[in-house]
Amino acid sequence: MKISTDPRIEQFLDVLWTEQGLSRNTLDAYGRDLDQFTLWLKPGQVDLMQVSREDIQRYLSECAARGVMPRTTARQLSSLRRLYRYLLREEKIDRDPTAEIESPRLGRPLPKSLNEEEVDKLLATPALGSSLGLRDRAMLETLYATGLRVTELVGLALFQLNLDQGVVKIIGKGSKERLVPLGEEAAFWLSRYLREGRPGLVRGKSTDAVFPSNRGQAMTRQAFWHSIKRYARAAGINKSISPHTLRHAFATHLVNHGADLRVVQMLLGHSDLSTTQIYTQVARERLKQLHAAHHPRG
Repeated sequence: MKISTDPRIEQFLDVLWTEQGLSRNTLDAYGRDLDQFTLWLKPGQVDLMQVSREDIQRYLSECAARGVMPRTTARQLSSLRRLYRYLLREEKIDRDPTAEIESPRLGRPLPKSLNEEEVDKLLATPALGSSLGLRDRAMLETLYATGLRVTELVGLALFQLNLDQGVVKIIGKGSKERLVPLGEEAAFWLSRYLREGRPGLVRGKSTDAVFPSNRGQAMTRQAFWHSIKRYARAAGINKSISPHTLRHAFATHLVNHGADLRVVQMLLGHSDLSTTQIYTQVARERLKQLHAAHHPRG
């Protein structure tokens, strides 16, 4: 699983993979951050193992001066912090140069979402006269009904579906499993797609993928991202949209309709309730908008 050109970073990423079960996407992000830092270090002058706190502070300052967003800078520091904590634990260095560097304080932006009418328009957009259209309708319905991460959706295998019980078994971050209800609409469209659409995509090929591409292979995140943007335009939705937008809509609409936050946390697969709590802020913002629109003194 080669990610970094530096063998020391590669060994660190291997440890993260084996000990914590991090996804390939997360490991790739760590690898990119750490490789950028090693490229910034002047070869032959400053070695990765002899970096000082001042070196890291100067690197982060230069990133900020180049217009790198604060959230990205915070992530880069987090990647460096994890690397040097690992090196200290392994006794390959005698001090952690990131120890006294404070992480930037970032206000958490509200996740972009769609209202229920916009979701209905989006879900009704795929043309149902083709295998691809049936697949895409089933994907959109499943995404909104379950709040899956995009990687979980495109990686869905047949053995994870139980349409008789109306649930899907998800293997999420850190290989943690959770059971998520599908609901009647998503179960209906999945059943129809598996019966009428999927055979036309796999064309006899041996694949476990629930949602294969038109070549019968596993679909990529990028391909689905392009599809959902195309459907949003066709539905007349002018907001910036991504596959994660439907995950946010799933959570926001549940909270708006009174769902318990811990239930939403479990369905989303969040390990920490604080990650889910942002949706209560979304709900409060929606209440403010309704008050302003309808109260005589709004």
